[in-house]
Amino acid sequence: MSKRTLSTYWEIQLIGWITASLYWGFTAFMSGHFIWKIGIADLILDVSIGIGLTHLYRNFALRNGWNKLNLKKLIGRMILSVLLLSFLYMFLIAAKLHLIRLFVFGETAIPFLEFLKSVQLQLFITGTRLMSIWILAYHLYHYSRQELQTVKENAQLSITIKEAQLRNLSAQLNPHFFFNSLNNIKYLVLENPQSARRAIDLLSELLRNSLDNTKGQLITLEEEINLVRDYLELEKIRFEERLDVQIETEVNLSHQLILPFSIQLLVENAIKHGIEKRKNGGFIFVNVRKEQDFLKIIVQNSGKLNSENKNSGIGLTNLKERLALQYNSAAFFEIKQLENETVLATILLPSK
Repeated sequence: MSKRTLSTYWEIQLIGWITASLYWGFTAFMSGHFIWKIGIADLILDVSIGIGLTHLYRNFALRNGWNKLNLKKLIGRMILSVLLLSFLYMFLIAAKLHLIRLFVFGETAIPFLEFLKSVQLQLFITGTRLMSIWILAYHLYHYSRQELQTVKENAQLSITIKEAQLRNLSAQLNPHFFFNSLNNIKYLVLENPQSARRAIDLLSELLRNSLDNTKGQLITLEEEINLVRDYLELEKIRFEERLDVQIETEVNLSHQLILPFSIQLLVENAIKHGIEKRKNGGFIFVNVRKEQDFLKIIVQNSGKLNSENKNSGIGLTNLKERLALQYNSAAFFEIKQLENETVLATILLPSK
């Protein structure tokens, strides 16, 4: 693999000024007044003058930090620079033409200052046009690079903030979940030691899954459903016949990704605010299916929804914030009261 010997700046400089000089040479060639010796001299000297003047400006602008100035502060400096460079261009090109006349044609009759007066307006206008284009293009290039860098930095900052928020929100959720689970086991230790041992095994598995899930923002739907099954088995030990559980999945669990503890949170909320407050317990129904371009998750349970448990606590607030952060507000969450003392929670996620 060959190494690059010229920077982008020098490539653009050479290509630009050589192209301009060739255009002038082609114009002279088509006019029928073209001399190869003069054309080659013009090419070398035009490119040298153009690169010399603009490179001088570039070094001066970099040294004085002009690339970091806003447009209001830069515009005056650009105008003065164009005028100064145009004057230098006029003088150098006139000197070039005079030297070519002197050495190629041997013409010495016209002094340089008189020759300069005869061509100064045309050369100054040409220089103004060329230097204006170059300086404007140069600063637009640096401005676009700065804007691109700013966009990249802002995007990286946004991602960093988003990841930090997700970590903080997840950190709020996990202690809340395990505190409730330990309270459940407490009821079983004296009443049913065998069930308590099974509950501890389940909690250990839930704890292991929780630690694993903190490694990433998303997990497979299969992992989340297994977490829900373990949690509901843990609650089934406590509620026994008072809790009826049904889980239906109509999608490929291993291919779908989901926020960890999102379904489990809704199930936990159903237990806490629904089943636990009913003397005869009730049911929890979990269904996951595809609906057009969305993954639809519903958790339906026995219970009554009121303003106190609809929007309060870490759980639901946490879920709403995590969904908004992860899916950029493309996800949907709703919890509502149905007839016959039934509560329905629904999550819609963009399905890839």
